[in-house]
Amino acid sequence: MKKKKKKEQLPFRVNILFFFIFLMFAVLILQLGIVQILNGEEYQEEINRTVKDTTKVPVPRGKIYDSNHQVVVDNKPLYSITYTPPKGTQAEDRLELAEKLAKFISMDSKEYLDTITERDKKEYWYLKNKKEADSRLSKKEAAELDNAKQYKTILNRITKDEVAHFSKQQLEVIAIKKELDKAYSLTPQIVKNKDVTAEEYAKVSEHLAELPGINATTDWNRDYPFKDSIRSLFGSITSQEQGIPADKEEYFLTRGYSRNDRVGKSGLEEYYEDILRGRKEQIQYTTTKSGEIVGTKTVVEGSRGKDLVLTIDMEFQKEVDKIIREELKAAVPMNPYLKDAIAVVMNPKTGELLAVSGQTRDGNKYKDAAIKAISDGNRPGSIVKGATVLAGLQSGVISPGTVFVDQPIKIKGTPLKKSYSGSIGAVNDVAALKRSSNVYMFYIALKMGGENRYPFPSGGKASFNPAAWQEMRNYFQQLGLGVKTGIDFPYESVGYQGPSLPRAGLLMDQAIGQYDTYTTMQLAQYVSTIANDGYRVRPRFLKEVREPGRSDKQLGKIYRSENTDVLNQIEMKPAYIKRVQEGFKQVFQAPGGTAYPHWKGKNYKPAGKTGTAQNEIYKDGKQIADTENLSLIGYAPYDDPEVAFAIMVPNTSPSRGSGINHKIGSRIMDTYFDLKKERSEEKKKD
Repeated sequence: MKKKKKKEQLPFRVNILFFFIFLMFAVLILQLGIVQILNGEEYQEEINRTVKDTTKVPVPRGKIYDSNHQVVVDNKPLYSITYTPPKGTQAEDRLELAEKLAKFISMDSKEYLDTITERDKKEYWYLKNKKEADSRLSKKEAAELDNAKQYKTILNRITKDEVAHFSKQQLEVIAIKKELDKAYSLTPQIVKNKDVTAEEYAKVSEHLAELPGINATTDWNRDYPFKDSIRSLFGSITSQEQGIPADKEEYFLTRGYSRNDRVGKSGLEEYYEDILRGRKEQIQYTTTKSGEIVGTKTVVEGSRGKDLVLTIDMEFQKEVDKIIREELKAAVPMNPYLKDAIAVVMNPKTGELLAVSGQTRDGNKYKDAAIKAISDGNRPGSIVKGATVLAGLQSGVISPGTVFVDQPIKIKGTPLKKSYSGSIGAVNDVAALKRSSNVYMFYIALKMGGENRYPFPSGGKASFNPAAWQEMRNYFQQLGLGVKTGIDFPYESVGYQGPSLPRAGLLMDQAIGQYDTYTTMQLAQYVSTIANDGYRVRPRFLKEVREPGRSDKQLGKIYRSENTDVLNQIEMKPAYIKRVQEGFKQVFQAPGGTAYPHWKGKNYKPAGKTGTAQNEIYKDGKQIADTENLSLIGYAPYDDPEVAFAIMVPNTSPSRGSGINHKIGSRIMDTYFDLKKERSEEKKKD
């Protein structure tokens, strides 16, 4: 009996369990029914009601500092009126907004009104007289044309007389609307950021509720505390109107830029765009289906660009600019074709550029042309003779101490070739550099070309192997002549390489710097390579990258430091380099050296090479003048170089340059070591 009772209780418990499960499902189904049937439409409307979009707002660019942490490129704050249109904004909406905004800001100056076109005026007339304008298109015409062609036809039927008499106030509205029309949906567009007064800023701020999409904020423009000094190297950025360059649109858009973003378009601003641009602020807009903005939320905080610290010493740079400008002005009266003077000063061991200066004459005015140190190639003259001697030694056509008698050489079909000062006499490789023997370099070129007769018979025909062109240029290129220096700049010229014609006389010209052309930056790298025992380093403007500081007057922490970049070690025996270094030392420090009269007594132990190159001036295909390029390269101290320089002064009148290359060079080096001493003494006092 007991067993029977136990069996009867089991189904009862199962029934209770099933009942509770049924009850739970019933409640769930009832709730779903309420949601779907009673509130379904309301919830669906809520889903359809809002859309979330994210837009990116530009931030100020990073600053640029010199090596002593002085700001050289800054951001100058400006009052700014911007417009961020919601989705679906129509032309009528923008016109209404422009009319309201015109009550609070002024855009009726000639600068703004001159940009208004006849089409702008017709579009304004159309919006103000839409019914009348639409009536000028028949129903039949409208049926045959798409919307764009309908609109174009109507505009064409608005007469010039109808848009010829707008008041200044109406034109101002047109100018404002024109700026509003440029805005992309949910993307800030500057309406006015030039000469916005405090009163305008305040009025707009007070009436933002009446001006949908308008904001009174701050903007910035690049500012240059040191005025025009090396402005051509800093480069420039686009305006918002220009936006990203059309030829690089895909590149920028795929990297998170908007079409109206300002970007670096030249110089260091362009080269270091990725560092200077900063991280955009990302704002999420919640909009209705019709496009009305109902909420905003910052999802990514913006951060201005990182800062560049350059190797340039701005105090020294300004002095170099001044020296070049003064010497150029002084030399111009005797040199009618003289327009430019260029100098590069760098650390030969690290590649740090300490000063890059160029001045150019435009009438009676002188302005920055530092860019010419990188962009302009010139015949260098005898300063390349160090490369020629190294080519001769390494190729084996001469040995250390090889002697040639310096006297004129006459090759059949070629003008007489001789040294600048006539016959010098017997010289070895070191003395040939010291006294700048052309003939010594001629024999190196002849021997590299396969002509081994010495002395060369006057009037004879020289045998020549054209492969000598590439062989000599290969040696030159190891030193940085005729190749890119690798400088951190968006563009650099490699100079002009003349045709490799099978003529011994032309290779002889190449051997004395009278054929191929080189930039002043290449010449600075070349002399630095010799000073640095054959190690060619990349010249650079960048010293380090810094995070944005906590305040405008404070540098942030170091993000990245630049290291010395050795591009190559020249394939020449150290003993050969020592021979050239000795020759360069004697050029500046030994009696008889071509630079000695200008440099004797300098206690910083300079070394280097002088140069003069003939340079013809042509106009309309006709030669109008013979001029000379005066050049100079050097470094100091010769036994432990810390500074190297290259100077180029093109197109001086023959024998009238008055040693301008030496005047510039010696003043620059004096200034460098004086400044070094002054700073050392100040440091001791501290």
